[in-house]
Amino acid sequence: MAGQRPLEPYVEVRVLPGQQASSHSSNRSMFGGSSSRPITLFSGRSNLPLGERIAEAFGQDLGKVTIKNFSDGEIYVRYEESIRGTDLFIIQSTHPRGDNWMELLLMIDAAKRASADRITAVIPYFGYARQERKDQPRVAIAAKMFANMLTTAGIDRVLAMDLHAPQIQGFFDVPVDHLYGSAVFVDHLLAMGLDDIVVVAPDVGSLKVARAYAKRMGADLAVIDKRRPRQNETEVMHIIGEIKGKNVILIDDIIDTAGTLCGAAKALRENGAREIIAACTHPVLSGPAYDRLERSEISKLIVTDSIPARTQVDKIEVVSVAGLFADAIRRISTDHSISTLFVS
Repeated sequence: MAGQRPLEPYVEVRVLPGQQASSHSSNRSMFGGSSSRPITLFSGRSNLPLGERIAEAFGQDLGKVTIKNFSDGEIYVRYEESIRGTDLFIIQSTHPRGDNWMELLLMIDAAKRASADRITAVIPYFGYARQERKDQPRVAIAAKMFANMLTTAGIDRVLAMDLHAPQIQGFFDVPVDHLYGSAVFVDHLLAMGLDDIVVVAPDVGSLKVARAYAKRMGADLAVIDKRRPRQNETEVMHIIGEIKGKNVILIDDIIDTAGTLCGAAKALRENGAREIIAACTHPVLSGPAYDRLERSEISKLIVTDSIPARTQVDKIEVVSVAGLFADAIRRISTDHSISTLFVS
């Protein structure tokens, strides 16, 4: 109605710190490159600490954006500084709840309507990536749906890490830069000084990634073959490879309820493995995960900060990927190749 004031959001959650306009030009001169667009970094609320660490590693502050919720939960987004003509990067992991996806889509739409020159969605953890195929009748291919939504919202590029299925890159009609957690894990694992190492894939689906780790670390390779003879019967695990008397590194991209990983660790211990260390990129850690880890044969679980930890546990060690993402953003913004970061 004429003269009516617009509805104001009821709950304000966070206003992120701003940066001075002059820092854009200093950042360009610091990192060089052919791009003349000012660079802006913004973070949603799903993993603000990682967003702040990426911005710090990149060398500038996060841009100022107000993200609020109405009393019914509806999300409101407003950029509090001009982003016209900028090379804009939005950092947002999309783990459940669905609000994280909606917040990212609204930030993209607001940036597009504010005339940002190029919009890159930086998605350290791409939620719903495990629903990437139609493996049963009458199910959704959620990863494809969200790829379509991102493209429709107005992204020009996606920067992600350890997608559950690499073919998700093909769901997009815009460039996708796919980073790998091994870029930070391998050096960290080698620095632990373990000898007589064997890298183990907890299932056949993780074998390709485990093979890449074994090659870079100069280690042996093994895989666990899981089979359930009949429905409702106990799962039988066959270990293919020599693990007796060796230090084991279990590799996976996602740890959710920790059932697969803890079951694998038990089988490895029963077959003579020494120390068992697990490295998983995305610590979803839902349901009984923490209890299972505490009771498991795993001595240490190494994860990244792609998803914020819900609970502090002695067995869990977090390795930050902020520097990896900052380097990728720097290369994208200056139109330099980032193929050297594609370490699988």
